[in-house]
Amino acid sequence: MNELLSEEAAKSSVLYQRDGAYIPRVGAVHDLCGYGKCSLGVAIPVLSAAGCDVCPVPTGLFSSHTAFPGWYMHDTTDMIKDYLAAWSGIGVELDAIYSGFLGAPEQVDRIRDLYEMYPNALRVVDPVMADHGKVYPTYTPELCAAMAELAAGADILTPNLTEAAIILGEPIGENWGGTNISDEEATRILEALVAKGAKHVVLKGIRREGEDVVRNFVGGVDCPVVEVHNEYLPYMLHGTGDLYASCLLAAIMCGRTLVEAAQFAGEFVRDAMVVSAQQPEFEARGVSFEPLLGRVCNLL
Repeated sequence: MNELLSEEAAKSSVLYQRDGAYIPRVGAVHDLCGYGKCSLGVAIPVLSAAGCDVCPVPTGLFSSHTAFPGWYMHDTTDMIKDYLAAWSGIGVELDAIYSGFLGAPEQVDRIRDLYEMYPNALRVVDPVMADHGKVYPTYTPELCAAMAELAAGADILTPNLTEAAIILGEPIGENWGGTNISDEEATRILEALVAKGAKHVVLKGIRREGEDVVRNFVGGVDCPVVEVHNEYLPYMLHGTGDLYASCLLAAIMCGRTLVEAAQFAGEFVRDAMVVSAQQPEFEARGVSFEPLLGRVCNLL
């Protein structure tokens, strides 16, 4: 598909205008993982390389990502309200609020507190709760429902197909894993998410059987649906979704259009997966992106 945007539509999909030498602040509401690169361990370096001041709000502390056996999680829900109140007391300002993995339904209320504190901040929701037809082990039905409500208020929403099904309240069928979804069905899903309240949507990770590309569909209230794609690599790595969303926001905060940001993020993740495959025990270790951070700096 890869249709060309009109000049007017392309301009309207620029969601953040960088003001000279100003360094924007991004509130990153994610978990912190001790081993296995994901969440804040990805968001902080990527957004920092894009010239952003990253202000983390840890939603949980993990010993490792949950693909490892015997992981430990500390739920930070009880501390977040006081944590944010302290920010308010010292006059912290935010230009974007970027949320990902959440540890409890009450954390959605804390993100809403942030939205009230910073009504002009760009609201970016990566609804990290499921993939390949399966919900993550720490996600209860109540937390999934709360995440779906949060998604409806996003300026940018970045679900995979399984997460889109949960948000829309549709059954998670065999095709929601990322194969055999037509352009028309992808467009229907994206437009349904917009109709539910999200202003812009990047529907991620669609791969059709027999194809060697990953397709991401981009659209919103002020731009047509556009498909961008990158090469598919035949292995899975933990943290690639966090890397994609962080690279997407990095490009947005550098003044790129949403379509340009989606293309950049897809290509960056693909190349990071190539780097990762050169590392020992790479499939357990997670996505390695550090040698590529100069590309993010070049967005400035």
